[in-house]
Amino acid sequence: MKKLLIIMTLVAVISDYLLHPFYPQFFEARFGVTDPEWVGYYFAAICFMVMISFPFWAYISKKVAELNILVYTQLIAGIFALFCYWTNSYINFWIISLVMILFKGSYLLVYPYILKLITKKEHSGTIGLLSVVVHLGGILGAVIGGLVVDLIDASYIFLIMALGDFIQMFMSIYLIRSDKYNTSVSPEEEAFIDQVDKKMIPKRFILKIGVITMILYFSDFLIRPFFSTYWEHISVYDSKLISGTIYAIPGFVALIALWMNFRRKSTNTNFQGIIPVLLLGTIGLLLQGVPFEVFVIIGRVIYGWAIFQGVVKFDVLLFELSTPESYAIDYSKVHFFQNLGVLVSSFSVGLLVDNHGLQVPFIVALVGFIITLLLYYFIFKIAIKNTSKVLAKT
Repeated sequence: MKKLLIIMTLVAVISDYLLHPFYPQFFEARFGVTDPEWVGYYFAAICFMVMISFPFWAYISKKVAELNILVYTQLIAGIFALFCYWTNSYINFWIISLVMILFKGSYLLVYPYILKLITKKEHSGTIGLLSVVVHLGGILGAVIGGLVVDLIDASYIFLIMALGDFIQMFMSIYLIRSDKYNTSVSPEEEAFIDQVDKKMIPKRFILKIGVITMILYFSDFLIRPFFSTYWEHISVYDSKLISGTIYAIPGFVALIALWMNFRRKSTNTNFQGIIPVLLLGTIGLLLQGVPFEVFVIIGRVIYGWAIFQGVVKFDVLLFELSTPESYAIDYSKVHFFQNLGVLVSSFSVGLLVDNHGLQVPFIVALVGFIITLLLYYFIFKIAIKNTSKVLAKT
């Protein structure tokens, strides 16, 4: 069942990323809109809709089973995707597509649902796998979308989106009705955090993890939009292929990190290990900000390892401190803060580059990582010390 849910996640991510790199071409070809500001506004609107939709569906999931929700929401999302394909009105497209995003965002429920079906010992490996699935889905979505734009027409992407939504709907129906799967299974086991003094856990820990990861995501996404431009500015290689390859280094490193995590099967995943990877991330950012090709490549490798491990470890920590019945609602709260970080980053990166140059995002991101590190240490320092003692005894 877990494998089918991961496949469903892959389908959802591919469907979600099909048009992301090609909205400027789509708006120009379909509606004659060429102003890049409106593309930025639309991306911000999408991000905002995801921010509010996931907590809403997480709240609904407290009363209605996740797969039952997906049956109806993905059906509606698919229908609205078809409307996006048919409409010729720019205003109607905005309204219809944002409503589609509202329903489409329910697929995020699959993430905490998968973790409810497995033991806490499996969380680290599964979260890492899901992180790689998101990376892979984004790449495949962009490739498929590019082929459709080049060979057919950007509007046809919405037909593929609708197909992806309907596939998720039918997979949900199959899992619900099949006798092979028990969709209500939730393994009973003692949480790691129950082995230590609960007083060491900060009050409102979900809010605090949300704020910490908001700064982390802000810093991570700040260096993305203009990285290829930065590389082409400092490099002697005038090749989009090379620029894209250098940009994709963290994604390739994430695959290697996932493989090594599976082989190592370390239990050092709760409060342990976050500080070292944040320190590595600062080193990676520092090296990328040095305008020499070798330093940038080494920095990308180090940073790719650090950001993958950091995101996985923070998610593992969140689900360790949460309880299965609260997974969806707690994750949706943290996800809201993370998307807020991405949203602020999207609005600010252009201003930073325009006023201060292409190196500045790395400097600001470096400061963000240092703030993330300090916040994490001072909020969770008691837990870090006590957990170290528990692990030493066991």
